[in-house]
Amino acid sequence: MNLNRQKFRSPPLPISPTVASNVSVKTSMNPSLKMPKRSILKPTLTLAILIFLFSLYTFLNSFVFSKPLAVNNGIVNFGSASNGEYSGAEPQVPVKVYMYDLPRDFTYGVIESYNLARGGEKVKEDALLKYPGTQHSAEWHLFTSLLVRDHGRMGWSIFPVSDPDQADLFYVPFFSSLSLVVNPVNRPRSGDGPVYSDEKMQDALIEYLEQQEHWNRNNGWDHVFICQDPNALYKVVDKVKNGVLLVSDFGRLAHDQASLIKDVILPYSHRINTYQGDVGIQNRKTLLFFMGNRYRKEGGKIRDLLFQVLESENDVIIKHGTQSRESRRAASQGMHTSKFCLHPAGDTPSACRLFDAIVSLCIPVIVSDFIELPFEDAIDYRKIAIFIDSDTAIKQGALVKILRELSMENILEFQREIKKIKQYFEYEDPNGTVKEIWRQVSSKLPHIKLMINRDKRLVKRDLNGLLDCSCICSNQSIIPITL
Repeated sequence: MNLNRQKFRSPPLPISPTVASNVSVKTSMNPSLKMPKRSILKPTLTLAILIFLFSLYTFLNSFVFSKPLAVNNGIVNFGSASNGEYSGAEPQVPVKVYMYDLPRDFTYGVIESYNLARGGEKVKEDALLKYPGTQHSAEWHLFTSLLVRDHGRMGWSIFPVSDPDQADLFYVPFFSSLSLVVNPVNRPRSGDGPVYSDEKMQDALIEYLEQQEHWNRNNGWDHVFICQDPNALYKVVDKVKNGVLLVSDFGRLAHDQASLIKDVILPYSHRINTYQGDVGIQNRKTLLFFMGNRYRKEGGKIRDLLFQVLESENDVIIKHGTQSRESRRAASQGMHTSKFCLHPAGDTPSACRLFDAIVSLCIPVIVSDFIELPFEDAIDYRKIAIFIDSDTAIKQGALVKILRELSMENILEFQREIKKIKQYFEYEDPNGTVKEIWRQVSSKLPHIKLMINRDKRLVKRDLNGLLDCSCICSNQSIIPITL
């Protein structure tokens, strides 16, 4: 410590003129009585405080009050939403989307053909046609959403336009998944009309597009196609692969046809009723539930192995079942009364059963090593599902041991997180699935513009079988699994 440091005194008390005169005289007469030097600490301290306040203001204005990326309860929030319900990155200016006015055969005509093939009758007005209750109804919901012209007022990330010259993106509303199943499987066709051909419809779609100015202008990069069924558009996918593909997974797509960079993963429409109760385990007596086809191809072969290790376990219900009204009723009852719902891979990595579980508040147990999940920039799936690799899952007792070690509070926390994000998987919810799909599509626009500009300056080159560097492939789901 510096003992010679000058001490700072309090200001002197007021004195009379007479005393002041005497002090002045004494000071002048006695040179040793000098006034103390003025300290530089006060102005220095003041300057330091001003600099600190300015720095604090700059920091708060740049990082705290500028709607930063935040993670809250497993959902990524890019700024605050006006209604307090929606989270996600919404562009400041909605992306303009033009929907092609396709010939009726590609939309309402597909529904009509589906009904006629099952003994239905023709209707006088398209408004009377109802899209069948399949897990691929996303194509119907997206189609009808673009018939509404008030998305800007609703805070959506896209805005439908009727002038293609104003559009950023072009939506092709062919009901490709329904077209695939128009003709009933293993059942004679009803009616005397011509036999429907999905392959001919695919060829007709490409023929139509090749006559469109805006399709040819940018090599299809700014076009959006929905092909939710893994086999939809299978014949022409190489001709539309530049566009944004709306798919459920990459199970049937080659590595040069699809990736997370340019495409969007869609959820299937859930087939069972949404659970209306609250979180809790009092009415969920079953530990684990599964009902579905036991025997599948490709990666779905794991289902049979899971049946073998689980069917003898206590408080586990695992049943073979096919699509039917009775099966859906039984599945609804089972999911609503179980703590966990098994989601094994099928013919492809994803299935509607996952989304049935979510709307049932039944914690998904995912055994599908190559699954891709929808809206993963907005949802942390680790908070709503349990992931178990295939090798572990097929070991006797391993899967149920993991589930039984979870505490009641762990289960309740999973349920609470599921309840927060459940609206993402409700196609009928105005702030639900359709809105989120369009947000995902609109986020692809910068990449689309990059590829359009890149195409304009490239020369044709022979890659000798090598992948173009523009294909930043995240698709690994086509890797075969050996069980």
